[in-house]
Amino acid sequence: MKHHPPRVRIAGVASYLPPARRSSAEVEEMVTACSPNVPVPSGLVQAMTGVRWRHVADEGVNASDLAAAAGRSVLERTRMAPGDVDLLIFASASQDMLEPATANMVQEKVGTSCPVFDIKNACNSFLCGIQAAEALILTGQANAALITCGEIPSRSIKWAVQGKRDFKSSFPGYTLGDAGAAALLVRSDDNRGIFHRSFQTMSQYWHLATIAGGGSAHPRGDEHSYFQSDGTAMRDAFAEMGAHPIERALEQSGTSFDDYRCILVHQVAMPYLRNFLAATGVPEDKVQLTLPELGNIASATLPAGFVEAERAGRIAPGDNVLWIGLASGISAGVIAMRY
Repeated sequence: MKHHPPRVRIAGVASYLPPARRSSAEVEEMVTACSPNVPVPSGLVQAMTGVRWRHVADEGVNASDLAAAAGRSVLERTRMAPGDVDLLIFASASQDMLEPATANMVQEKVGTSCPVFDIKNACNSFLCGIQAAEALILTGQANAALITCGEIPSRSIKWAVQGKRDFKSSFPGYTLGDAGAAALLVRSDDNRGIFHRSFQTMSQYWHLATIAGGGSAHPRGDEHSYFQSDGTAMRDAFAEMGAHPIERALEQSGTSFDDYRCILVHQVAMPYLRNFLAATGVPEDKVQLTLPELGNIASATLPAGFVEAERAGRIAPGDNVLWIGLASGISAGVIAMRY
């Protein structure tokens, strides 16, 4: 009998999309209404980004609500009782409030009763949550870990812009959408599971995409509550990082793109995605596209893409799946797994 090293597998993934949707045309109308001195050409957002729609959480709905909805869904799907979960992680760029950890609110809404904590690493938060949960399961500190994510970046969009420069730095925010996601991780009893994980960070570029408010640097002030980004500089920074994280992952795992049924890639705008695929060699026909209908949903992008791919028959048990995360900070993360 062939023996495999211990692995942790993803037993199931779920996502939750708030019912309300907003078109790119509506986004342009909102900017124009709030910024009468900054003309926004009709069709600009969709033409520049490829985003047609994004889901938007209703007022009064919090990040923990989206995370809990996805969490309950994945537990139901995997037939796991909330009481059998012994670790809950809220891994998201968004949060309900600065204190306490949003994982506490998620736990109350899901019905688990276990240790909880938050992980925040921009759009790689969910991948980092998987990384942490895997390590804790492999070291015997947990048996069943629920990773949850609730993203509401739509509330950090700056609608009232002051001139072209402000519009340019606020423009990446016009792609943002809201979503929840969750994954259940358990110890594997066969060759399914995560077989590679690696991360790379270039922190000298942290300032290129920020929501500056809420921390010690800017504890108060509405002007610091908006998402601001230098899209061109971000593109150049990721070009500097290049394909190295992916090449290293393939080399260390002894795999090639041919070994993967589906590849999940973080998506912020179609031109950036096409440039990334061309630079890294990731085959476009294996990538699950989420951007046009969901927009940039931060760290929920990859798990939501997983759900869409599974629903479309592009992922099934036994398939190899490659997760590629890209985030402000800036960082890249790669996880390879057999589902």
